Amino acid sequence: MIRHLVMWVLHDPNDADYFKAQLDSCHGIIDGLLVLEVGIMSDALEANCHVALNTLLRDEAALAAYHAHPQHQKVKQSIASLARSRQVLDYIVS
Repeated sequence: MIRHLVMWVLHDPNDADYFKAQLDSCHGIIDGLLVLEVGIMSDALEANCHVALNTLLRDEAALAAYHAHPQHQKVKQSIASLARSRQVLDYIVS
């Protein structure tokens, strides 16, 4: 399995709810996407980013299919200008 983690710092933290809704729209778009969870920062908890995406995919083919999926591409375009920075970590889960 592959864990795909992405974290964003937004230009305007008030865009976090919209950003989350866009990412949530990718839930269930491919068979190999086992988990898709989006979190947004909370004033009561420590954070150095505004939005985080945590996905678990069956394998590298599922990750590639997720990246290439038209809905994922649409979401990327709709949120790209809202982000100041983006960090990604993909790793193999044994």
